[in-house]
Amino acid sequence: MTAIEINPSATPPQVMLRSDSGTTPLPALWLRARSYDPSQRDLVTGQRLMNPHQLPTDLQLTAARWNADQSQLHLAFSDGFVGDFDPQELMAGAVLSEECPAPRPWTADISPQPSYAWDDLAQDEVLHRALRDFISLGFLLVHGSPTQADSILEVARRFGYVRDTNFGAFFEVYSRPGSNDLAYRPVPLGPHTDNPYRDPVPGIQILQCLQNETSGGLSTLVDSLAVAEQVRAEDPEGFALLSKVPVRFEYRDADKTHLVAVTPLIELDGQGRMTGVHYSPRLDDIPLMSQADTQRYHAARKRLGSLFEDPHYELRFRLDPGWFMMFDNNRVLHGRTEFDPSQGHRQLQGCYIDRDGPRSTYRLLSRRFGA
Repeated sequence: MTAIEINPSATPPQVMLRSDSGTTPLPALWLRARSYDPSQRDLVTGQRLMNPHQLPTDLQLTAARWNADQSQLHLAFSDGFVGDFDPQELMAGAVLSEECPAPRPWTADISPQPSYAWDDLAQDEVLHRALRDFISLGFLLVHGSPTQADSILEVARRFGYVRDTNFGAFFEVYSRPGSNDLAYRPVPLGPHTDNPYRDPVPGIQILQCLQNETSGGLSTLVDSLAVAEQVRAEDPEGFALLSKVPVRFEYRDADKTHLVAVTPLIELDGQGRMTGVHYSPRLDDIPLMSQADTQRYHAARKRLGSLFEDPHYELRFRLDPGWFMMFDNNRVLHGRTEFDPSQGHRQLQGCYIDRDGPRSTYRLLSRRFGA
């Protein structure tokens, strides 16, 4: 159980967070910056009207007490500010949280798969469940979506804001000789993330099937978090190399685009937790290192790549007209098997949206449905 306690007779007075793991004193600077007094924050936006970066470094509490009904803390500070604080808000603020479900790694035998009907997503309660699945698992499969010429944009705007790139607001994926990307050829595509040469990388991709008259061209998805857990368990030092050694990714076409980004294969957040990968063997170059370091790095990269193609991790399925897959491009790798254009037409549309759109909608819907 978590609770806020005070010691008003201490010098200086103390406010403490007590939980099952122990007691944590709450610093005066931390408390002062969390004030929701109308003189300190705009009550509509929640944005501060004062700059906490300019508070005195030696700021201290000068008084601390509960109000009459024990619902608010009345605190006074050495800079002269006095105000009431909500203990529930202080407890919530003590936890670094995005207010979204935690990632849940998965393998090819995931069951049930996060599959939804497009029409059902018009209901906010269903959309809330779908977004919970998406944030947790990193992908969704949806059937029954509209398949007009630009319907991919309608689909995308249900989840977030479309991000234009040099490929346009959306792009067509079908076999065409001489194209500027192997995605537009009938060759197999191994598991990869899109646009690792871009800064920032497109966060979410949607690929929708308009036509599929071929027996090949199966779509594949792989969860990099599950694969990386295996790599880290087998080879912690190799995992560390993959998260630290910068890699150069490059894309260029005939005359309009030349994009370069330098980043490690494995992406970690500010707390050292893995969030995904930048992975595309068609596009990367490792930096010049010693012979020993190059071999050590390559061994770890080779193991990572072999696991990405392992049937234990690779989810494989057929996209039929009206089906689309939406996936976190930083976390979930995608690919496809080879197909024969002479069997018929295979056409997908794709587009990108930013990662924060679905998360924002999830938080808003969570408030309504009490999650």
